Amino acid sequence: MQQLETDIEQLQMKVAFQEDTIEALNNALIAQQRQIDSLEFKLKQVIGKIEAIDPSAGEKEEADPPPPHY
Repeated sequence: MQQLETDIEQLQMKVAFQEDTIEALNNALIAQQRQIDSLEFKLKQVIGKIEAIDPSAGEKEEADPPPPHY
C-alpha cells in the first residue's frame, strides 16, 4: 500500500512539472507570435514606403526580354 501511495505522489509531481513546462512553452509561443505579428506589420510599412517612392519596385522583372519577332 505504501508503494502505491509513493507511485501516485511521483505521478502527481510529474504531472505538475509537465503543466509548468507546458505553461512556459505556451508563454514563449505567445511572445514569438507577437514578435512575428509586429515584424510583419513593420515589413508591410516598409514595403508601402518603398512602393510610394518607386511604384515599380514591387513588380517582378522578367529575366530576359522577349525576342523582337514576338
